[in-house]
Amino acid sequence: MMEVLLAEKAGFCFGVKRAVDEAVRLREKYDKPIHTLGPLIHNNDVVKSLEEKGIFPITLEEALKLKENDVVVIRSHGVGKKVIEDLNSIGVIIENGTCPYVKNIQQKVEEYYNKGYNIIIVGDESHPEVIGINGWCNDSAIISKDGSNIDEISRKVCVVSQTTEKQSNWEKVLGKVISLSKEVVAFNTICNATEERQGSADELSKEVDMMIVLGGFNSSNTTKLYEICKKNCENTYHAEKLDSLLLNMIRNDKINKIGITAGASTPEYVIEEAINKMKKQNNISQEDMDLYAQYSNDTTNISVGGILEGEVFKVNEKEAYLTIGAKSEAIIPAEEFSREDTPLTEQVKVGDVIKAKVINRKNTDGLVVLSRVEVLKAAQQQELKAAFENGTVLNVQVKEVVKGGLVALFKGERIFIPASHVELSRVADLSKYVGETMDVKVIEFSRDRNRVKIVGSRRELLEKDNEAKKEATWASLTQGAVMEGTVKRLAAFGAFVEVGGIDGLLHSSEMSWNKINNPSKLYKVGDVIKVVVLEADKENNKLALSVKSLNENPWNNIETKYPVGNVVVGKVARFAPFGAFVELEEGVDGLVHISQITKERVEKVENVLKIGETIKAVITQVDGENKKIGLSIKDVDAE
Repeated sequence: MMEVLLAEKAGFCFGVKRAVDEAVRLREKYDKPIHTLGPLIHNNDVVKSLEEKGIFPITLEEALKLKENDVVVIRSHGVGKKVIEDLNSIGVIIENGTCPYVKNIQQKVEEYYNKGYNIIIVGDESHPEVIGINGWCNDSAIISKDGSNIDEISRKVCVVSQTTEKQSNWEKVLGKVISLSKEVVAFNTICNATEERQGSADELSKEVDMMIVLGGFNSSNTTKLYEICKKNCENTYHAEKLDSLLLNMIRNDKINKIGITAGASTPEYVIEEAINKMKKQNNISQEDMDLYAQYSNDTTNISVGGILEGEVFKVNEKEAYLTIGAKSEAIIPAEEFSREDTPLTEQVKVGDVIKAKVINRKNTDGLVVLSRVEVLKAAQQQELKAAFENGTVLNVQVKEVVKGGLVALFKGERIFIPASHVELSRVADLSKYVGETMDVKVIEFSRDRNRVKIVGSRRELLEKDNEAKKEATWASLTQGAVMEGTVKRLAAFGAFVEVGGIDGLLHSSEMSWNKINNPSKLYKVGDVIKVVVLEADKENNKLALSVKSLNENPWNNIETKYPVGNVVVGKVARFAPFGAFVELEEGVDGLVHISQITKERVEKVENVLKIGETIKAVITQVDGENKKIGLSIKDVDAE
């Protein structure tokens, strides 16, 4: 009895299934014909089936003739940057179905091209995926299958691969590049599903008498499966469907074991049909037929949005593989595992049990796409909602400055902090907070459909702290107490000084024993100074301060300090029509009458003296009660 073995990994891949499902969904959403830029997948049966549903493949030239608001789907192979720009220019609706793995390659190529790297793509230059990738580096890439066309390259090179390329080709090209270039950045972007499909086909083809590869003749990944199997099994055949010719060949008495694999664009019904035909004509056992039933596990109970639990059985940099239920498998892409920058292989290990949300069903090979981020997000949002309701203080890290404020992260969740809620007063430059951590209180938590709005405030916490600080300060304020304060702002009449969270007024008359006409010449905002409390009125929120009270009144015992008849040295401070005032010490000025400047007649004081000039004078009069001192310059010589 003939034995049939189905490759462990075969048929629709994640990206292809995603593109087909999305196209059908869009047809229902827009309720009008959908145009795909080229055949959505390399499978004629699927393309015809889609056309019956109103989904038609068109060329780029045809697409650019569409009307405004017509719908164009970018297939899983992706397109170049200019194609997107050209379509946008005519106003069509673009639905981008580019496979996430292909999109990742496009982003890397654009990033490193902009950094000045030359791009090398390992793949088929005529393949639409490669053409699209090349379009993200201005069509400047070197495209190679085996490195034979690479003789000379620049110093800086970035190497990527077509997702369906063979690993052996990647290694050939990379080896050649490394031998020629001094700086190489390499990303092995062969899709894991492709690697596994090829590996599975390679192993199976070594143990069978005949190998059948099902898939479109224009499918690159199916062609590569054929090449791999052909090396191991001479009786390897590539067919879109199992036809009568192949069925007749299977009747060969020398063929006891048949292997079947299928390309990424081959739907499950083609595989099932092939097995059914072989069973009917070659008496294949029901046990062998059960192979397909096991392969195409029923996932009807798996729905998008559902929470599943699975055990990790394989991890690489791109995704984690899990078993869910008895037979089904699932993947969690790295970007859906967490928002950390740490490599996925350091975040999870084989044997870990993970809870995740279904974001894409996989009905062909049992592979389901999961998101752990969505589960974490739900838990984190619940924690934030509780913080809002309970007034819990959260410590967040500021991520970036946006219009109107800051965006901070709490366990990966975004919290908006308005500019007016960052400090107690307005902040001119918010960029200094980026990367810093701060405590905030959630002041708004609202949900609009699927969007959650979370607003935090640091100011409320600062205000609360400030109020407690003020209470403690008022309790310590007594008349005559010496405190330390910070100059917050200046005015023509004085300065406002913050003392323990309370703003007090330092009037210009209390700044110095000298007369102060312009406080800004004495202090600047931010100065930390010592002050004396003149008055503390909590009820009226009034705090009067003094600096000059820190020093003794210089007019005390003035007669003793400045005896009449003695010579004194001073500095000319200001002029008056009747003479010049000379500063003897801070707060003490003496007057040199115009008649006492020189023995000769003086018309104007400024003709004889200069502001800031140091002079000698005889003390002619001291009146402490009226704060007057008379001086004479002309009597110095006589003295």
